[in-house]
Amino acid sequence: MKKLFLLLTVYCLLFTVHSFSQEEKKFTHPDTLRGSITPERAWWDVLRYDITVKPDYESKTIVGKTIIKFKEIKQGKLMQIDLQHPLIIDSIIFMNQSLSDIKKVSDDVWLVNLSSTPERIHYSPSNLPSLDEITIYYHGKPIEAVRPPWDGGWIWKKDYLGRPWMSVACEGLGASVWYPCKDHLSDEPDNGASLSIIVPDTLVAVGNGRLTSKQKNNDGTTIYKWEVKNPINNYNIIPYIGKYVNFSDTLQGEKGKLDLNYWVLDYDLDSAKKQFEQVKPMLHNLEHWFGPYPFYEDGYKLVQSPHLGMEHQSAVAYGNGFHNGYRYGKTWIDLSGTGLGLKWDFIIEHESSHEWFGNNITMKDQADMWIHESFANYSETLYTEYLFGKDSGNAYNVGTRKRIANDEPVIAHYNVNDEGSGDMYYKGGNMLQAIRHILNNDEKWRSILRGLNKTFYHQTVTTKQIENYLIKNTGIDLSKVFDQYLRTTQIPQLSYYYAADKKKVYYRWDSCVAGFNMPLTLMHDTKSQRIFPTQQWKSLNDAPFFDAAWIVNNYYIRIKEVNIEK
Repeated sequence: MKKLFLLLTVYCLLFTVHSFSQEEKKFTHPDTLRGSITPERAWWDVLRYDITVKPDYESKTIVGKTIIKFKEIKQGKLMQIDLQHPLIIDSIIFMNQSLSDIKKVSDDVWLVNLSSTPERIHYSPSNLPSLDEITIYYHGKPIEAVRPPWDGGWIWKKDYLGRPWMSVACEGLGASVWYPCKDHLSDEPDNGASLSIIVPDTLVAVGNGRLTSKQKNNDGTTIYKWEVKNPINNYNIIPYIGKYVNFSDTLQGEKGKLDLNYWVLDYDLDSAKKQFEQVKPMLHNLEHWFGPYPFYEDGYKLVQSPHLGMEHQSAVAYGNGFHNGYRYGKTWIDLSGTGLGLKWDFIIEHESSHEWFGNNITMKDQADMWIHESFANYSETLYTEYLFGKDSGNAYNVGTRKRIANDEPVIAHYNVNDEGSGDMYYKGGNMLQAIRHILNNDEKWRSILRGLNKTFYHQTVTTKQIENYLIKNTGIDLSKVFDQYLRTTQIPQLSYYYAADKKKVYYRWDSCVAGFNMPLTLMHDTKSQRIFPTQQWKSLNDAPFFDAAWIVNNYYIRIKEVNIEK
């Protein structure tokens, strides 16, 4: 979601065309340590996180403990633990012993030697343990988020009544900004996670999943323990601390009863109850198009946050001020410019859609963030259609095109924790709507979207896996379509001219990657006809099907009538 926020102040289109290969960027060794599967990461698989954190509002510091349960995939000795400066590891316990060989190799990476314990000295590939765990104690003053969620870190704010209000935003920056972990998206804890939050008795702490215990201490604090049963990506594990109150509901969904819970500041309870009436129809629509909500065991929550919003799994951050539209400063805007986006709450819909694309299906590498954001953006089109009809949905989709910058490719560099262009939102959403129009079979398109969430249920994936699935299940070679829209900044142009009698039209693709062959399904008087433009001139004998205005309204392309000597 972070990239979207950054884009909102940049509306101009950039016409510089990038080559198929990305421009050179300079990356550092820490970039590689963060963004790649290093040898110190490759040998172990995270099974579970059990996190305990105690924040101190006045000093803006935290004290914490993280237990990482893991499985050894192959024999390993050095373990990479990510924890960002200025947080400090105090001690690490492994096999009931305190480890001494701990080295900080960069501001954000620590290498831990596990081989010093007697029990591990005699390990060999044939007798690796099926389960192990390491306990890390740490403390310090975490990076503070100054303008969350535009930047990341711990959030120390006050509500309107001057009471502490705390949380974290760490997409992009990484979860290691506040707890030690294996900070790579490809490795989610297979058996879920727990989060124990120690707060003053005057406040309430909310986390992901379900509240499993609440324990009052003798020092004026209370421990709230929350747990998720399902795999969860690191940046989604988030504490919320404030003067919260709760109300709940249930949804009769595709897999039965889904628990709905809402946690908001006490003085916003009435506003929340009214605004959150949008949740049920929104979830019904998402289940219709994408399949069952992926985390019935953990329930669904909206939690009021001290920032605009984020897709935290089973605890979606909500900070849109209980208004429709998208909160931009002290106003609410429609990102499509059509007025349709002011008729529903952007943060409720967009962030909840990430439960399917982002949380159920998660990118392995930051470079593939389009898998999260293109589908989430596209869900806005589908929701507008659900509320107001198909033409309105398409109008919303087309309206977002003015926000496409074409500044750099959507897919970024791999293995260095690099994000691509913010065009992953609007350009990606328009690409998906174009594929729907090419297919011209909404039931089949719906089965494909649902099939993605079933096939890759609770998995981390690559762009190639998503591309191959869409190619196979549409039955259309979309490889060059993905190359065009995800890997270049070119807008393909459909050039055309009419024969002298106007009964025949000639067409071809220009300004596109070599071999670009995106088919187009045309409509005329309720009849359809698919054409297959290439970079060579072709002809269509039934010219009335070739409506230039209709074509550009359904496909994110440029269209131009050219002068050809007859």
